[in-house]
Amino acid sequence: MIKVQEEDFDIGTELAAMTDGNHAVGGQGCFVGLVRDMANAEQISAMTLEHYPGMTEKQLASIEQEARSRWPLQDVLIIHRYGRLEPGDRIVLVATTSAHRDAALESCHFLIDWLKTKAPFWKLETSETGENWVAARDSDDDAADRWGSDAT
Repeated sequence: MIKVQEEDFDIGTELAAMTDGNHAVGGQGCFVGLVRDMANAEQISAMTLEHYPGMTEKQLASIEQEARSRWPLQDVLIIHRYGRLEPGDRIVLVATTSAHRDAALESCHFLIDWLKTKAPFWKLETSETGENWVAARDSDDDAADRWGSDAT
């Protein structure tokens, strides 16, 4: 399931919904991304995330499908927020379930690596010196590259 939303989410509620009543699940992996208060040794007061509705969901669905083709997953959840967020706010929740923990954990790691580099979100950081768009980082590309390529 993919949700792109402005409002916050409840981690416990979302994770429970993936497993309640499904006794075939043996493992659940999850990652929660938060807004930091520092970037490049500069205090950040807010981050504004923008995206292209429709295009974003399509790309996230493609990334989800790639994970499902690589691992035997019971369920996949990607929640990504947009709009103005402050330090400590949740940005993203990625969770997977599988009969086995390795598949759940590896696929979750894969999803967040690919989401970071392939999903069409743009981040604008606000600090005392003004606003700056966050540039792509080589380390994020390297993390995504370790999983190999696909058609997305």
